[in-house]
Amino acid sequence: MAEERAHRRQILKEKRERGEIPELKLKPVSQEVIDYVENEIIPRYAAFDKAHQESHVRMVIEQSIKLAEHTPAMNSDMVYIIAAFHDLGLVNGRESHHKDSRTILEADEFVKSHFTRKQIVTMGRAVEDHRASNQKKPRNGYGMIVAEADRFIEADTIIRRTIQYGLANYPRLNRAGHYQRTIEHLNEKYGPKGYLKVWVPWSDNARNLKKLHVLLTDKKKLEEIFNRIFDEENE
Repeated sequence: MAEERAHRRQILKEKRERGEIPELKLKPVSQEVIDYVENEIIPRYAAFDKAHQESHVRMVIEQSIKLAEHTPAMNSDMVYIIAAFHDLGLVNGRESHHKDSRTILEADEFVKSHFTRKQIVTMGRAVEDHRASNQKKPRNGYGMIVAEADRFIEADTIIRRTIQYGLANYPRLNRAGHYQRTIEHLNEKYGPKGYLKVWVPWSDNARNLKKLHVLLTDKKKLEEIFNRIFDEENE
């Protein structure tokens, strides 16, 4: 069923690109939401490790909006808020950050004054379901979008974030130790038998995950990428 829906979406996309049907546009995010996120939410990410700071949340917001454009019926303000809040729970540590992020979103006064209770529950579930280690499919379309956006499967980005997290949390490891940890993490999470799941089969992530599988078999190239990024992070 999911493959059939993805196939239908792809057909519609191709028809729009050929001009056979009008291009659907996602309603723009309201300026009020953007201003609140810029002034009150994004600054909080400065307190987190380098892999989860401002550049990360901005990437997740951008990718979420990009993915939502394929489903114009979605509320763009909700997409924006979900992406912005998705990692705020890191303030209490990583273990339950997805649940804590939901709590923070649902308790936020701005959110409560701008969205209905039903919308807030939907956003809370989406935030809670975003975690990559979650083996269950997100409970709603918003959750699928932020989970997919949070993955952003691109070799350099993934390796850099892994190194950044390692440097912040395992400072006693030497280069060899960080390399071993990086390889183990990549295989555990992104390898052919890894726990990460791609929830949007037509996304760039699905294609890039296959490319990453190939890279994981090329030890020489993988080591070259690691050494380059490791040196950049230690300049």
